[in-house]
Amino acid sequence: MKKYDVVALGEILIDFTFAGTNADGKKLYEENPGGAPANCVSAVSKLGGKGAFIGMTGRDSFGEDVRRVLEEINVDTSGMRYSESQHTTLAFVSLDPNGERHFSFCRNPGADTQIRPEDLDRSMLENARFLHIGSLSLTDEPAKSATLAAIEITKKAGGLISYDPNWRANLWKGRSDAIDLMKSLFPLADTVKVSDEELALLFGKDISAEEGGKKILSLGPSLAMITLGAKGVYYAARTLDGSVISGTVGCKDVKVVDTTGAGDSFTGGMLYRLTRRENPLAFTKENLEADLNFANTVASICVTRRGAIPALPTLKEVENF
Repeated sequence: MKKYDVVALGEILIDFTFAGTNADGKKLYEENPGGAPANCVSAVSKLGGKGAFIGMTGRDSFGEDVRRVLEEINVDTSGMRYSESQHTTLAFVSLDPNGERHFSFCRNPGADTQIRPEDLDRSMLENARFLHIGSLSLTDEPAKSATLAAIEITKKAGGLISYDPNWRANLWKGRSDAIDLMKSLFPLADTVKVSDEELALLFGKDISAEEGGKKILSLGPSLAMITLGAKGVYYAARTLDGSVISGTVGCKDVKVVDTTGAGDSFTGGMLYRLTRRENPLAFTKENLEADLNFANTVASICVTRRGAIPALPTLKEVENF
């Protein structure tokens, strides 16, 4: 038995989301807690799962804000640490007319990149059914070394690895550097979620979802999920007998307000469902598609609201939808 369904490690930050203009036409921004791994574990916790977060903030008001928000939705923050030298990472998020996001970061380097292997809460990692990580933990040291150490600790204790390779051009040193590092974690992961845009970045712009699913499975994971925006998600999974099941699960049309956190909420919804089972990797087509439909619904609700963590639904809201 593990204490936590999901422990997430990585970036935690403040998203300043565009919220209109003032009387003089100046842009107004709304402060919302965010960061992909934090969003994901918050989704798990908001649905009723047991979640914990390992990461680093500055010793500033923003760091206190994000810690308080996680605690309010019952995410265990005892694995969080403070940087005495760097501020909490900030991101300014502008939205186009379709609700799509554009990011500008204050991360030079930012507190989230300063977590060290010796800062990790080993007991928390050893008690995780899943460790969820993203690729932005690989952009800088010492966070890169801490991420690899966390994976090793979790796997040695029998835990599983959930991975979301995340592309933010202005946080990487270069495109080729990013691709190599993002791919480096595929062999260590049990489940992987990528967007169709990230799939094209990693494996070539002409690759299909079907080809991408096969490619990801060939690198080691048991489950590959390729999100397709409003079209839903394509999946490919290896069952316990070694056969492969695959398909596409669509989602309902909703009025999109803000896509911030959409992919993270999907992953959180999926991890919540997988951890309801004794063996999260015991896939059947029927059960897996039901889980993916649930995760799509979590994301569909999220995009109808502003922000990332504040937009996450409860289990009752998902069931009602």
